[in-house]
Amino acid sequence: MMKRILSISLLVIISSVILLACGEQKEKKRLDPIEFQKELNEQGGIVIDVRTQEEYDAGHIARVDYQYDYLSGELEAHLDSLNKDKTYYLYCRSGNRSGKSLELMKKYGFKNVYNVGGYQELVDAGFESE
Repeated sequence: MMKRILSISLLVIISSVILLACGEQKEKKRLDPIEFQKELNEQGGIVIDVRTQEEYDAGHIARVDYQYDYLSGELEAHLDSLNKDKTYYLYCRSGNRSGKSLELMKKYGFKNVYNVGGYQELVDAGFESE
C-alpha cells in the first residue's frame, strides 16, 4: 500500500513539473506598447497595420511597413510575399483584428508574430503617428 502511495505521489510531482515546464515555453503573443518598443529597438522587425485603408488614412503609427486590411482578405493575399523568418508586429484599432491576423499568420507557418494591440493605445504610449 505504501509503495502505491509513493508511486502515485511521484507521478503527480513529475506531471506537475512537466506541466509547469510546458507553460513556461508557451510563446507570448501579445506585447504591450513598452515591450513592443523594446523589441522593435533591439530586434527590429516589420510592422503591419491590419486596419482598413480609411482607418489607416485617418492616422497610423509612423513606423509602419505595410497596411494590409485583415477584413477584406488583403493580409491573407500578401502572406506568400512575406518572409516567414522575419519578425512581425501587428496592430489594428483595438487588438482584435491583429489577434486574428496573428493566428492566420501562425497557420501559414510564421513563427515570430506579435499582436501589439490598438492604434490609440500605441499613440498614447508615445509612438509617433502620421
